[in-house]
Amino acid sequence: MDYSPIIKSVSHPLWWLVPIVVVLAILKSPWFKGIKGEALVRFAAFLRLPSDTYHAIHNVTLETPDGTTQIDHVVVSRFGIFVIETKHMKGWIFGAEHDAQWTQKLFRNSFKFQNPLRQNYKHVKTLELVLDVPAEAIHSVIVFSGSTTFKTLLPANVVRGGSYISFIKSFQQPVLSDGQVEETLARIQTKQLPQSFATRRRHINNLRSRRDPLAGRNCPRCGSPMVLRTSKQGKNAGSQFWGCSTFPKCKAVQSAP
Repeated sequence: MDYSPIIKSVSHPLWWLVPIVVVLAILKSPWFKGIKGEALVRFAAFLRLPSDTYHAIHNVTLETPDGTTQIDHVVVSRFGIFVIETKHMKGWIFGAEHDAQWTQKLFRNSFKFQNPLRQNYKHVKTLELVLDVPAEAIHSVIVFSGSTTFKTLLPANVVRGGSYISFIKSFQQPVLSDGQVEETLARIQTKQLPQSFATRRRHINNLRSRRDPLAGRNCPRCGSPMVLRTSKQGKNAGSQFWGCSTFPKCKAVQSAP
């Protein structure tokens, strides 16, 4: 049998472009950039945070009343519990502590993204429910791991690269005993969902459901169904929002796109 046509087709230069294009697409995807950013933060913690004092847990997914929440890194020490959200981005970053969205400017293009302080707020509150520690012992930390420049004044807990290590080490006053540190680690490891494809898929499905303006959702505070309501007064009159169905018992609200 003459295999030359098959060999010729396989050896065609264009055939080899396919895997190259696929690899390049993966390297440029938000998914890979997120993994890269988390890996850089994890490596910095490994190098610069003594493991006998600072105990790091990575990729922690926890149950919440409205689904799940995923925390990039948690560092537990006698000096506090540090909840770390990573953003692997390039360019100029504009934002303010209480803005709903921040802006990334890359060359002539601008992109909006959720204020990571707000995003990490839910992570902190979830840990407060899981852990038996004072709320003031838990600290939110935002790390931009790419080549970014902050163009507006941001809080001290929003840093670039390995500067988050210095921020963590700036806390010198012990707030937890050795026993509390061990109990905290045990609680997180007991409560976190398995690090598996099924857990990741479930979390992604929850995120998609929250972003769907027509999908039903549960209250992030009490777990009751939320209902779509319309503001009747004030500067937001006429705009819609999600409110807990048990109002006024529970006054939780969420913005609606």
